[in-house]
Amino acid sequence: MPGIDECLLDAMRLPGALGAALVDWTSGLALGTVGEAPGGDHETTAAEAAELARLAAEHRAFAAGDGEAGGPPDPPVEDVIVSNRDSYHLLRFVPASFDHTVFLHLWLARTDGNLALARIRLGEMAARLVLG
Repeated sequence: MPGIDECLLDAMRLPGALGAALVDWTSGLALGTVGEAPGGDHETTAAEAAELARLAAEHRAFAAGDGEAGGPPDPPVEDVIVSNRDSYHLLRFVPASFDHTVFLHLWLARTDGNLALARIRLGEMAARLVLG
């Protein structure tokens, strides 16, 4: 099972990958980073992405429609996708039995990236990630 560094390096092997980070969405701290950061600063990017992730995770409007009460305390969303004219940002929540407050942030060049492939692979990476 891969650790943080190995997982981030795997993310950078995706077509169009510009940068990746593992971020704690409660504190806004980057637990690991690789590649470029939008705006040039990984810590600022992590804090800003954490605000978006926290918004999606804490508001029931984005929850699955099954209304399952008493289910697992995972965030109600799997991922968040933000696109702009030249890139995609994919925030994938990492399921973990002890701490549900981290997500993978992948930054893709729009011209070279494959959003569908990135979403699938990032989900696989998040499922295999070993924190600790």
